[in-house]
Amino acid sequence: MGVDEGRGFVPAYLKLGLENLRRRAGQAYRELKSCRLCARECAVNRLLNETGICRAGRLVMISSYGPHFGEEAPLVGRHGSGTVFLTHCNLKCVFCQNYDISWEAHGEPITVRKLASILLSLQNRGCHNVNFVSPTHYVPQIIAALYLAARDGLRLPVVYNTGGYDSLKTLVLLDGIVDIYMPDVKYMDSDTAKRLSGVEDYPRVAKAAVREMQRQVGDLVTDRDGIATRGLLVRHLVLPGGLAGTAELVDFLAREISPDCFINIMAQYRPAYRAQQFPPLDRRPTRDEILEAIHLARGRGLRVYT
Repeated sequence: MGVDEGRGFVPAYLKLGLENLRRRAGQAYRELKSCRLCARECAVNRLLNETGICRAGRLVMISSYGPHFGEEAPLVGRHGSGTVFLTHCNLKCVFCQNYDISWEAHGEPITVRKLASILLSLQNRGCHNVNFVSPTHYVPQIIAALYLAARDGLRLPVVYNTGGYDSLKTLVLLDGIVDIYMPDVKYMDSDTAKRLSGVEDYPRVAKAAVREMQRQVGDLVTDRDGIATRGLLVRHLVLPGGLAGTAELVDFLAREISPDCFINIMAQYRPAYRAQQFPPLDRRPTRDEILEAIHLARGRGLRVYT
């Protein structure tokens, strides 16, 4: 993990420039006419409020926002990560612990201008970043909100906190806008992905997405206080019975992404939503399963956070 020795941090979207950011927002909004923002490529006209698998329409929906202290230490610091929990999801994980947001769509529709004001409020509260949780299906609205907020003084790094099922075309739209990519890479087996999240091509899509994220932002960089300012941070939830394919994932990261890749091996899985119907998801991972995942990641030389 590198250290940013620079005295004055400038987020990527300000380096891109406000006019370029405005143009990028317009380009992204045109994608809503035949939505292919994620790899499902539903092709519905969301400008007319048609909905596809994620069920998101024209307006962005959020369930909550505020300083969050449960994220990774380089994001949280002393004052918290400024998380915005977005409603809906392009994945259909049977064990989702936020199923009320992703499946049941609990949340409030808001305008882009309101989202921009929320980002500025998070900055005013001292948050170290703005952290969009499950952002893939709202990329146009997010870019537009960043333009408005940046015009009014936003200077925080942007965290793109995704489930990993992102199209390359959408990620290219975000090039020069996102500072920190944080994909939660779930599986390395297509059959498992199909059964548990409803997308059989998840491993291929997630690998391509992580490659593009690394190309854009590189390895994780922190400032002198240990706060992340730029880079890739991979999350990986340990599932019982080896369902997450940890060995294959850490091998991929070490060989194709970076030997200095930062990975959070997450041990907090618990049965939620419909998990009881999909053994062995009906139990927590054992201590040995968690330790094995950590050992595998460290054995490949990755920067492991637990």
